[in-house]
Amino acid sequence: MRKRSVIAAAVATGALAVLAVTPAQATESGSALKIRGVQYDAPGSDSNSCSTGNTRDEYLTIKNYSTTATVNLKGYVVKDATGNSFTFTTNHYLQPGDFVKLRGGYGTESDAYNVAYRGSCNFIWNNDRDTVYLKTPSGATADSHAYTKSGSDRDGNGYVTFHG
Repeated sequence: MRKRSVIAAAVATGALAVLAVTPAQATESGSALKIRGVQYDAPGSDSNSCSTGNTRDEYLTIKNYSTTATVNLKGYVVKDATGNSFTFTTNHYLQPGDFVKLRGGYGTESDAYNVAYRGSCNFIWNNDRDTVYLKTPSGATADSHAYTKSGSDRDGNGYVTFHG
């Protein structure tokens, strides 16, 4: 009986240790949609000019991690810590395992090319730190992550991965 108590305590302690490793800044629900990563700092000097700027190179990748369900992004909202936001207003279907890159600037949304555009040439993600939120059409948080340039971007390329 004592062995079982010791094993149960070790398992419980191990479970608590695993929970302690989970970053406090991440919030996730049971949603199949997750923020895979964010190119928060577009390569080159930041320029939000629609004709010559690089806001198209700033993007957020949303992935459907379900193995069976197709998810329509219509009504989902992506936003940052200060309230800058984008709402998917048209149907955009993600098959199981599929993803979409939400880019800055203007363009044609395409399921086939896995791209959607924010319809704005202004940057949304801060280059030093920010929080990225993915909200369901009902307003619940599907996923959220905070990042810092110094703490989250190990290779300094301006891209942070949250889910592989």
